[in-house]
Amino acid sequence: MHYHAAPDPLLRVGDRDVFADHNPPHFHVLGREGAAQVRIDTLEVIASSGRIDLREALAWAADNRPLLEAKWQEFSGDGA
Repeated sequence: MHYHAAPDPLLRVGDRDVFADHNPPHFHVLGREGAAQVRIDTLEVIASSGRIDLREALAWAADNRPLLEAKWQEFSGDGA
């Protein structure tokens, strides 16, 4: 198994922490019983584990995509 430390959260949505770390530009949503990775450009869920309800996080992300893109660039140093 491979483990890596999670970066500091970009922000918190409800009881979920949101992170950004490597390409493609995406964010992590961590809930109490699961986690997911979501592409910023398409809001496609690219990975998930456990049980997690993404409805609130995806709705927030759809309304705040420019913020997520700016935070991605700020934290990753990647303009992609």
